[in-house]
Amino acid sequence: MISVSGVRKRYGGAVALDGMTFDVRAGQVTGFVGPNGAGKSTTMRVILGLDAADSGEALVEGKRYRELTDPMRHLGSLLDAGALQPSRTARNHLLWLAHSQGLGARRVDEVLEQTGLGGVARRRAGGFSLGMRQRLGIAAALLGDPPALMLDEPFNGMDPEGIIWMRGFLRSLAGQGRAVLVSSHLMGELQGTADHVIVIGRGRVIADATVAELLRSASGGRITVRTQAPEAPEILAAAGAAVVPTGDGGLSIAGLPAEAIAGVLQRHHVAFSELAAHRATLEDAYLELTRDAVDYRAEDPR
Repeated sequence: MISVSGVRKRYGGAVALDGMTFDVRAGQVTGFVGPNGAGKSTTMRVILGLDAADSGEALVEGKRYRELTDPMRHLGSLLDAGALQPSRTARNHLLWLAHSQGLGARRVDEVLEQTGLGGVARRRAGGFSLGMRQRLGIAAALLGDPPALMLDEPFNGMDPEGIIWMRGFLRSLAGQGRAVLVSSHLMGELQGTADHVIVIGRGRVIADATVAELLRSASGGRITVRTQAPEAPEILAAAGAAVVPTGDGGLSIAGLPAEAIAGVLQRHHVAFSELAAHRATLEDAYLELTRDAVDYRAEDPR
């Protein structure tokens, strides 16, 4: 649905995109993540034709966005929830967008209800909270009932109920066969929502994989052991394991399978309360992948 191939973009002497290449497929929620300044927003702007690439191309259904007739029927997008006329009501904000695509008021009312804004449709958008403006932006993205959607940080400003709604909403869009590209800094939300993740840094793709593949790689076959025996690390190391304290009273073990670890501890009469495969989070995988791609790093406060 969305294809980015070899896109390069410079702003003066700064390289924003350096051969950005990836695809967003139908029927999936694709997370788009990276450190601040990595090129996420620039990539989205290039896809929408708001910024021109120096080389390469970004296509929606095989065409450049500006070549599409009624483009909101092909790709719905939300880049900036604050991009609205504050004196307009929510309904009127959507009406002028709908008219630009040959859509009527009925569709406006449908998306207002779909995003939970039906009860505030005639309120001025300038008085909306950030979470409500996000919903209004998503309603605008849905107007053309497009097969592809692109949302930049849609979880921002959402209250807990809104975050839960957003998770289910994104999954439902993918379940309808749509291609959904979502940028976010909230790895926990993406882990429970995305099928696929594109990790970028300094204008390049670092990883392009399913969430399951990233978690499996980050877990690295490690085993977590919890024991109060101070001799446990030395015993396991002598058996050929690489042992790292986790800081929460546990040990992270690599180099031995769980069965062998249990056998070593039992032979030495070392009691343990937990022995389980280490389960990395998407945040773990992300931090490992982007370790060398962070431009703005503060001092550790500890």
